[in-house]
Amino acid sequence: MNWLLVVAGAMIGAPLRYLTDRAVQARQGTAFPWGTLTVNVAGCLVLGVVTGAVAAGAASPHTQLFLGTGLCGALTTYSTFSYETLRLAEDGAGFSAVANAAGSVAAGLGAAFIGVGVAEALWL
Repeated sequence: MNWLLVVAGAMIGAPLRYLTDRAVQARQGTAFPWGTLTVNVAGCLVLGVVTGAVAAGAASPHTQLFLGTGLCGALTTYSTFSYETLRLAEDGAGFSAVANAAGSVAAGLGAAFIGVGVAEALWL
């Protein structure tokens, strides 16, 4: 049963990542991977809220499997982030590569903290 929740969440998260990435990149028109940054930060925010809700007893572990492991796991992408950062560096865009790496980590951590804070404000 648990693996079905993860699969169901991933079936939503993976296409959501693809569509969000394409929509964001089409609007930016730059080599900087704004689409990947967007989905990774959004996934960190959602995971923070879900984790905070489960810790507060407002959501079940099944919800965490569906939304946290399945949806957020498929929505976010560490491998694409790594590849795109490497590609920026290899193309001579060193500043953009460093900005992508540092900005992704800082924004992702910040979003997760905000998500947990939102959950605590709502359910504690």
